[in-house]
Amino acid sequence: QVQLIESGGGLVQAGDSLRLSCAASERTFSRYIMGWFRQAPGKEREFVAGLRWNDDFTYYADSVKGRFTISRDNAKNTVYLQINSLKPEDSAVYYCAAAGAPVYTTMIQTARAYNFWGQGTQVTVSS
Repeated sequence: QVQLIESGGGLVQAGDSLRLSCAASERTFSRYIMGWFRQAPGKEREFVAGLRWNDDFTYYADSVKGRFTISRDNAKNTVYLQINSLKPEDSAVYYCAAAGAPVYTTMIQTARAYNFWGQGTQVTVSS
């Protein structure tokens, strides 16, 4: 079964940038949608960014639009989340997810649409 492994998190200052990586253990598995979610203590997991695999269509949560960029590197079998202008409220565990079966694109921001999940990487932003 495919595994997703996130990396790139850490402790940073407000205004800094980070690039999170999500590497797949199996390079040949089907990916219809890739997504990033985050969860802060005491809060529900929320959608951050998504990518439609066939044409690189991207979609972002309003709270991160303009600061976050999701991208892919097929040669490295990796999906990235570039985070700029970090704010303390961005602090959370960030999770990579993949939908291995066809789903409606409108479900891109819904956690239930994804059936593969990484273990998460911690991002902490200090002011």
